[in-house]
Amino acid sequence: MSEQDDNETWLIETGHDVIEKKANVGPGSLRPWERLVYCLWVADYGMRNAGDLEAAHDLHAAFHDEAKALAAGLSLPLTHAAFGLSKSDLQDRYFDLFDDVCVELRGAN
Repeated sequence: MSEQDDNETWLIETGHDVIEKKANVGPGSLRPWERLVYCLWVADYGMRNAGDLEAAHDLHAAFHDEAKALAAGLSLPLTHAAFGLSKSDLQDRYFDLFDDVCVELRGAN
């Protein structure tokens, strides 16, 4: 299994756990790290299923700005830089940035 496959699996599984917690306990129960995982999951969903970030925006309109702020608050420079890109630049570079963002985020939990 490649690192990208491992990171994709991690994001799907961890994102699922976060979504279940959000649904069962409420969005206010999510820690900042979990909220950031959700933002990344939303971006990933849009990119892998629609090929752009419009679907992500439809799921969670503030995902881009929220991810940038959460990454800054959690001192995650790679993730902050990725979500600090314009929406079009993030969309263009998403798959190149994905693994590094996942590695950084996984290490922060």
